[in-house]
Order: sequence, then structure tokens, then C-alpha cells
Amino acid sequence: MIPGPVLFARFAFPPNRLGYCGPADSGAVGDYAEAGVCDRGLVELAAGFSGAWPYLRLIAAASRIGDPLDARVVGAYWIGGRPLERVRPALLAAHLEDRFRARAGRHWTDLAALAMAGGRPHHNFHVFGVYPWVGLLRAGFEGEPLRVLDRCRIRWGRVTAVDGATATVRSRALEWNGIGLALGGPRTERVRQGPGVRALPGDAVALHWDWICHRLGPRGLARLRHYTAAQLAVVNAAPRPAPILDGAARHAGAGGRPAARTGRSALPEGRASGVR
Repeated sequence: MIPGPVLFARFAFPPNRLGYCGPADSGAVGDYAEAGVCDRGLVELAAGFSGAWPYLRLIAAASRIGDPLDARVVGAYWIGGRPLERVRPALLAAHLEDRFRARAGRHWTDLAALAMAGGRPHHNFHVFGVYPWVGLLRAGFEGEPLRVLDRCRIRWGRVTAVDGATATVRSRALEWNGIGLALGGPRTERVRQGPGVRALPGDAVALHWDWICHRLGPRGLARLRHYTAAQLAVVNAAPRPAPILDGAARHAGAGGRPAARTGRSALPEGRASGVR
């Protein structure tokens, strides 16, 4: 089994490398992911991801696991697993209120409602339900919001070819039908082998942004599929997802335009696009 801190580094490296989240020294995160070494320095780097780290602590506490970087906790957050089911809906709702009430303003109860409706402390729940992108899609802004949702989520694919540090992967794109999000038909992606990952043709893999982060066994693949579908269903059923939309929509109004008019929002991805 891959040590939890190393697994965390491999999934967190892509948005950190792109400058969206975490400590400034993305080179160090990548070096740890490549070497597979666990020490205090890696733990300190992981704690610097201010979006993911509180979820890890929540999952660990609910399962009475002393280390937030235990492999069971890290795997549950990025891929899925039983520890997520030990986080009671009321506990997740309280966690989200504590973290996001100030930013969500009077709509903070929308986050609590997502938790009570089946939300789980999985990375894809955070991407679909907490970030403003789904709300922006419902407001008519396409292009960039959909691209960010598709790349920032943890998605699965099957490697069809490898060429050195890059690979060709068959995956399913995230699509917007005007009402909700859904997985589309197969597509081919050209992606990079993440640090410490050596995927081979035929491997099922987990991807984050444009990197392969992990080779998935049958159980891991099933978990990622299950939690992705479950969190998409929760957000699609919500009358008002992404309550942090208000401020983001005002920002978009200054530079982005609804898709019906020009096709693409000028929203900056910034640090709200990664794991933070």
C-alpha cells in the first residue's frame, strides 16, 4: 500500500504545480511524490493545503484514526471509501458551516442542505458543491466553469498508450445539459504521468487536472465511480448549489458573459480551482 502522505502528494501535486493551491514550493511536493518518502517535511506541506486538510482531519476524527494522513483517510478523500460513511450528515453540515459561513453569507444553509441530502467529504463533493462553478453554469456561464469542473474533479480513465512521460487515456468528459451535470461518452486525452506514477497500457487510473495520480485496482475504480455519481446526484438535485456563487457572480459580471451571448466566462481560475 502506498503511504498516505505520499498518496496525498501525488493527488495534490497537479493543482499545486499549476499554482492553484497549497504551498508555494510545488517542486518539493513533486519531489516527495516521486521519491515516495514520508517525513515531517511532507506532513507540513500537506497541512498547507487549506481546502483538503480540514476534510482529512474531519474524516480521521469520525473514524477515530489519529493521523489525518493515514492511507485510509487519504484514499477516502480522493477516491472514496468507508471512512466517508462514518462522517454523519449533521457533522459534515457543521463542518461546512464553520468553514464557509462567512463567505456564503445568508446562503450558508445551502451547504448544510447538501450535506444532509447525501454529501460526503470527498474531493468531488467540494468541487461540485462548494466551489461556485455549478451555480455559474446555471446562471448561463459556460466554457471556463465546465472546464474547471472537469479538470479539478478526480476522474478515472483507462490507459491505451504510453510514450515516455506522457500517456493516452480513454475517459468520460463532464457535460452540462442546461439543467445538471452528467458524464458524457468516451473521449481520448493526452496526459502526463504524475511524479512517482508509472502507468502502463490497460491500467485504470485516477486523474487530476492533466496528470495521472494513481493506478486504480477494481475496488478503487468502483469507489471512485460510486462517489462521483453520488455527489453529482446530490448537487444536481439541489435547487441552489454552490452558495458562494453570489460573490463569484458579481466578479464574473465585471469580465465574463453568459454563454448564451458569447460562450465563455472570463472568470479567473485562481486558487479556487484546486484543492486549496
